[in-house]
Parts: sequence; C-alpha cells; structure tokens
Amino acid sequence: MDVIYGIHPVSEALKSRGRSFQYVAIAKDRMDPKMQRIVDDCRESGITVRFLPRDFLDRTANTNMHQGVIAVTSKKEYLDLDDVIEKKRGEHAFVVVLDGIEDPHNLGALIRSADGAGVDGVIIPERRAVGVTGTAMKASAGAAEYVPIAKVTNIARSIEDLKQKHNVWVVGLDERGTQNYDEIDYKMNLALVLGAEGKGLHDLVRKKCDLLVKIPMAGEIASLNVSVAGGIVMYEVARQRRMKLAGSETVAAPSKKKGHR
Repeated sequence: MDVIYGIHPVSEALKSRGRSFQYVAIAKDRMDPKMQRIVDDCRESGITVRFLPRDFLDRTANTNMHQGVIAVTSKKEYLDLDDVIEKKRGEHAFVVVLDGIEDPHNLGALIRSADGAGVDGVIIPERRAVGVTGTAMKASAGAAEYVPIAKVTNIARSIEDLKQKHNVWVVGLDERGTQNYDEIDYKMNLALVLGAEGKGLHDLVRKKCDLLVKIPMAGEIASLNVSVAGGIVMYEVARQRRMKLAGSETVAAPSKKKGHR
C-alpha cells in the first residue's frame, strides 16, 4: 500500500480514480471547506473516512507535513515504455527521461512541470532512483496521478529502443552541451534526458543522446537545480509546439530515416 498525504495530492488521487483506497484519514482538529470537499468526494465514491488524532497521521505518513489529511491506497501503477509512447497526444511524441533522480522533491517538481508542459510521459529507472513516493506525490501537487510514468530496468537501453522502435530524437540537457537549449527545433518526436542531482548524465546515457544542449548561465554558479532546469526546457518545447516558428529562429535537427541509427 502507498500513503498519499496533503490536500492537493489526496484530492487529485480521488478525482483521477487511478487507485483503490483503503481509507482516507483526516485530523480531528481540522475541518474546513477544503476538507469537507475531500469528505464529500470520499462519500460519493464509497471510500471510508476516518477522523483520527494528528499524531496518528504523523506516524502513518512519516511526516507532519500532511496538512491534516492522508490516504492509504494501492501502489502507483507504472507503465511500459511502449505504452507511454502510444499515449502521445500531439503530432510528435514528447517524453522526459530521468537518469537517476534521487530526491523525491525534484521528481515531484519535474512531474508537475511535465504535466503543465504537455509531456506525454516520464521514464524513470527501477534502481538507484526514487519512485513516486508520498513525498514525490505531494511535490507534484497531485500531477503524478495524471502523467503516465514508466519504470525501466536500463535507461541507456530504453533510449536505444526509443530511437530504433519509435523514431525518437534524444536530447540530453548537460552543461557540456554544444548548443543552447533554445537553439533547437523541438518539433519532432522527442525524448528530453535529465541527469541526476550533482552528477548529471551518466557517460553511457550521454553518449546515447543525439544532441546535447545547455542552459546559458550569466552568474557565477555553473548550473541550475535539475527540476528548475528541466522545467525551463520542457516549456521551451511547449512554446515551440504552440507557435509556427520562422526557420531562422531555431537550428533544425538533422533529418533521418526511421531505423537509421
């Protein structure tokens, strides 16, 4: 079972109907319109609501940052890589590949940005990386209930599958990139690869990328937090896909035939 906590995460989990609920617990000392809406949603869906001491919620959620509400639910369901690609909503696929994100707050923030930017899905590794925990769910403000997420055994191999099976261009965000992130034409089947906190992209993953881009830094610090950097590039992709750009505004990626690489 998973424990989801916080007003927005619990509310979105109820709305999305993507999980089964054992029960929702609300702190005895908190009842206001936001909580009443959660209670009403639970009753409408036939979900048990328990009014319990706040310290019980603290222990169950393993944090006191639950805002007075937790939900005990079935575990997050992850998809296969092919399933994520098949869920593309526009002319071109757009997925985000996370190469070993370890901080659940960063994972949640990236998923929230992915939802806002219209990303078709997020790909994470099974090992040496965080999954969609209660903390990640809260940091995503509930977006993790809506963004398709695939867990894969090997990121480098999955990148190769994206290239060969789905004709996807792979763009890695790396401070050693040769082009700025906004100099690329992203109107193509795209996988944006983001590296782990402090480590960046693994060598093999970086070598699998078709292009490496960077975010220019005007100050003394060499790079941004991965969730901030990822959000910047995701929204550049979204911006380009909303607008018909003149050819001189971006540097187009080289053409290729399906299965070429």
